[in-house]
Amino acid sequence: VLHSDRDFLKSKYKLKGKRVLTTFGLLSSGKSIETTLDALPDIVKRYPQVIFIIIGKTHPTIIKSEGERYREMLETKVSKLKMGKHVRFINSFMALPELLDYLQLTDIYLFTTNNPFQAVSGTFAYAMSCACPIISTPIPHATEVMNKDTGIIIDFGSSIQLADGVIKLLSDEPLRLSMSSNALEKIVSTAWENSAIAHAELFKKVIQEDIPLKYNLPSINLSHINEMTTDTGIIQFSKTNQPDLGSGYTLDDNARALIAICMHYKLTSDPQDVDLIKTYLNFIDFCQQPSGTFLNYVDQESHFTEQNSVNLDDANGRAVWALGYFISVSSTLPANLVAKAVKIMKRVIPNIKDIYSSRAMAFAIKGLYFYNTHSPSKSNIKTIKTLANRLSEMFKHESSKDWTWFESYLTYANSSLPEGMLYAWLATDEQEYKTTSIKSFKFLLSKTFKKSGIVVISNKNWLKKGESVVGFGEQPIDVAYTIMALSTFYDQFKEEEYLKKLSIAFNWFLGENRLNQIVYNPCTGGCYDGLEESHVNLNQGAESTISYLIARLTVGKYLTRFPYIQTRED
Repeated sequence: VLHSDRDFLKSKYKLKGKRVLTTFGLLSSGKSIETTLDALPDIVKRYPQVIFIIIGKTHPTIIKSEGERYREMLETKVSKLKMGKHVRFINSFMALPELLDYLQLTDIYLFTTNNPFQAVSGTFAYAMSCACPIISTPIPHATEVMNKDTGIIIDFGSSIQLADGVIKLLSDEPLRLSMSSNALEKIVSTAWENSAIAHAELFKKVIQEDIPLKYNLPSINLSHINEMTTDTGIIQFSKTNQPDLGSGYTLDDNARALIAICMHYKLTSDPQDVDLIKTYLNFIDFCQQPSGTFLNYVDQESHFTEQNSVNLDDANGRAVWALGYFISVSSTLPANLVAKAVKIMKRVIPNIKDIYSSRAMAFAIKGLYFYNTHSPSKSNIKTIKTLANRLSEMFKHESSKDWTWFESYLTYANSSLPEGMLYAWLATDEQEYKTTSIKSFKFLLSKTFKKSGIVVISNKNWLKKGESVVGFGEQPIDVAYTIMALSTFYDQFKEEEYLKKLSIAFNWFLGENRLNQIVYNPCTGGCYDGLEESHVNLNQGAESTISYLIARLTVGKYLTRFPYIQTRED
C-alpha cells in the first residue's frame, strides 16, 4: 500500500477535525454493525467529533432474500440513538484507491463480526495493511495476528467493551501510533512477495530439496527519491514512506544521492535527472565552509545544527567521493554545474590530507581517483598515496593470520576500505595497495557471506576479533557498499566468484535474507531501513532508498550473467 498522510486525506474527504471510526465490506447482519452503533452514544459523549463511516453495499445474496432490511434497521437505530451527525453510510462498491484512502484516514478500524466460525477476513487484512489501529471480535484471524501491541480484541456483541476500547485509543495517541506501526510490521510478512517466498520455503521443506529461487529484477523507480527531495535537498528520514521534514537534511545523504542520480543519468540521459543533480550539488555547495571543509547537518529551515560539533570526516569524505564521481561523468551535463563542482572540489582538496578516519580516507581516495580521470595531476596522485599509505599502515598493524583487516573490529561501510585500496592501486600502480585490497576483501567476504546469503555487520553491535556476526540490525547501505565493491573487483579481475556474490547480495533486497522478507518496496520505489531481530524496519529513509538505487544500477551492468535474477520480461 502506498501510504499517505492522514490529515491530508481527511481534508480531501471533508473530514478535517473528525475522529474517524471505519468499517467496510458487503453489508449483512453478520457484520453486527449494531455493536458499534450501540456504543456510539458513550463514545460521542466523550469525543463529540467522532464519526463512524460504514462503507459498502448490501451483500447481493442478502438483497435477493430480504432486500435492504438490515441496512434500514441500522438507519432506524441511528435515528433513535440521535447519532445521525456521527454516522455516515457509503452505499457503494468503492474503487480500491478510494477505499485505501478511507482506511488510511481512519483513526480506528472496527471489525465486529458476530460469527465465531469466520476463519479469516479480507477487510481485516486491508485495515492492517493500511496501518489502522483495530478493535476486533475474536475470530481466528484476529487472535492469530493481534495482541495488546497490535490492537484490542473484544467479545462478540459487546458494545460496552467496544466503547471502552475506542475511548482508550482516542485518549492515547502514542498508543494508537504504536499499534499502527506494530500492525503494519505484523502484516507486512503477508505481502505478495513475502508470501511467495514463504510458499517456496515450505515447498523446500516438503520435498527436502534446496531449490534456488529466481527473483524478478524490479524496474528502476525514482518515485520515492523525488518524493523525498525538496528544493533544498533530499530529506534525511521518513515515517514509513512519508518524508519527515523535521529530520532535516545531511551532506551524507545528498552526496550519496548525487552519486546515485549521476549513475542513473549516465544510464538513461533522463533530463529530469539534471534537476535532481542540481539540487544535490547546490546542497553540497551550501555545506562547504570558507576553509573548504563541509558541515553535515542542516535543519528544515536550512540552518546548520549543533550536531555539526561531532567529527565530520566521513561526511567530508563522502562529499569528495560524490564530487569526484560527478566530475568524472560530467561530459553530457550542463557546463555551469560542472564548473561549480570543480570549484567546490578544488576548495576541498587541500584539506583531504588532514583526514584520518579510515572510511573517510577510503571515500576520499575514490573521489580523487574519479576526479583524476577528468583532471589528472601529480598532486592528486600524491594525496591518494598519502591516504592509502595510512590505510596500509593500519592494515599492517592490525593484521594477523586469522584477522586480515585494518582495525580490530568490523563496523559500518566495511567494503569501502578494500575498494578504496583497489582504487588507490588503479591510480598509482602500487602493488602493495592491490595486495592489501585483495587480502582484506577476501577476509571481509568470509565474515559476511554465509550459506544462507549475505549477513552484513549489525549496526547494533560491531564485530570484534573472536566474536560471531550478530544476525540483525542489517542495513541496506552496507549491502549496497558490498555490491559496489564486488562490482569494482569483478571489473578488474574477472573472477566469477565476485559476480556470484554480487548476485547473492542483491537478492538480499528481494527477500533472500534472514527473515525471508523483501526489503525493497516496489510500490513506492523506496527501500526499508533494514532488518531488525524479528521484523523489517518499514521506514524508507534517504540513506536506504539511495543505497538500494545504487545497488540496482550497479547490478544492471551484469543482467545477462546472473543465474538467479531475471527481468520481468523474462
